Amino acid sequence: MLKRNFPQLLLVVLFVGAVRVTAQEALPDLIRQVKPSVVSVTTYDAKGESLISGSGFFVGPGQVMTNLHVVRGAQRADIKTLEGKGRSYPVIGVLAVDEEADLALLSINVPAERSRPVTTSTSLPEEGEKVFVIGNPLRLEGSVSDGIVSAIRDVPNLGKIIQVTVPISHGNSGSPLFNMKGQVVGIVTVKVTNGQNINLALASARFAEVPAVGLLSFADLAGRNRAPQRSEAIADLWYRNGLDSLWLGNYDSALTFFENAVNRNPRRAEAWVEVGFCKVKQGKHEEAIRAYRRALQLRPNSADAYNRLGDAYFDLGRFYDALESYQQAVRLHPNMAEAYYNLGMTYVELGDRTSAMAQSRKLELLDADLYKKLKSEMQR
Repeated sequence: MLKRNFPQLLLVVLFVGAVRVTAQEALPDLIRQVKPSVVSVTTYDAKGESLISGSGFFVGPGQVMTNLHVVRGAQRADIKTLEGKGRSYPVIGVLAVDEEADLALLSINVPAERSRPVTTSTSLPEEGEKVFVIGNPLRLEGSVSDGIVSAIRDVPNLGKIIQVTVPISHGNSGSPLFNMKGQVVGIVTVKVTNGQNINLALASARFAEVPAVGLLSFADLAGRNRAPQRSEAIADLWYRNGLDSLWLGNYDSALTFFENAVNRNPRRAEAWVEVGFCKVKQGKHEEAIRAYRRALQLRPNSADAYNRLGDAYFDLGRFYDALESYQQAVRLHPNMAEAYYNLGMTYVELGDRTSAMAQSRKLELLDADLYKKLKSEMQR
C-alpha cells in the first residue's frame, strides 16, 4: 500500500510546493505593476518647513486620494512618484472632501503620462485573505508590507472597516491596501490606541461617495470649519471620538461618546444612528429602535437609518416591522444592496421563498458577493 501511494503523495507535495512558489513570485510582480500608482505626500507650513508626510495613490489623471488629516492645516503640499528615482509635483488644491471618512481628493499638476490610476475593487476581501500595502512609513518611501485580513467591521454612515495584520506606521496614512489581483480594496488610516497602532483601512466602496467641493485651496480648506458654535464644536469632538472607537470595535466606549454628542447637539441625525447601532451591539434593541426613530424624525429620507432600524426589528423577531423598514430603505435608495439582502433574509425567515427569490434577482445585479450569500442561505 505504501509503495502504491508514494507516487501520488509525491505529486501532491510537488503541486503544493509549486503553488507556494507561484504565490511568492506573484507578489513581486504585482508590486512592480502597481507601485507607479502610489505616491508620497508631504505638507508644508507658511514658512516652507515640512509638517507631516503621508501616502496617496492616483485614482484618475492628476487626481490623488489620501487621508484628509494628512493635508489638513497645511499651507501647501507636493507629491512624489515612486517609479525610478521619483519626481515631485505640486498639489494645486483639493477637489473633494469627506470629513467623516477622513478622505481628500487632491488635484496634482502632473503630466498625464505620469498619472497611473489604480484599479479599484468595491468587493470586500475575505477574512484570512492575503493583502499588501505600499506607502511611506516614517518617510521610508515606497515601503512594502503584507499580511492578511483579520476582521471586517461595519460603521454606520461610514462603511466597512478592514482590519489587517499588515504592519502600519505613521506615514502609511493614505496608503492603498491591495488584494492579490493588484486591486485597491481600501485606504489605510492610522488609528492609535494605548500608544499602539491598530492596522485599519476604510473599504474602497466609500471612494465614490466623497463630495466634490470644486477646487479648494489649502487656505479655503482650513477655513471650512472655522469658528463653529461652542456646543456644536464640543458635540463634533464627541462624535469623532465615537467614530474612532467604532473603527477599533470598542462599542461601549463609542456609545459613551455618541450619547455625549447627542446631549450636546440633539439635532444631529447621524449621531442618533450611531447610538442605535451601539445599542444593538449591546443587545438593547428597544433602546436602539427609539434612537433610530429619533434619527428618522430629523432625517426622514435616510435609507441607512431605515436599514438599521430593520436590523433592530429583525433581531427581535419582529419580521413584518423589519420588512417595512427595509422596504423604505430600498425605496429611498434603489441601489442599496445590503437592504435587498436584508429583505431576502427576512422573507426567508417568514418562509416566503418566492419573495426571497425576487430580492435575490435584484441583488444579483448590484452585489455578486451578497447575492451568493443570500442564495446560500436560501438553500439551507
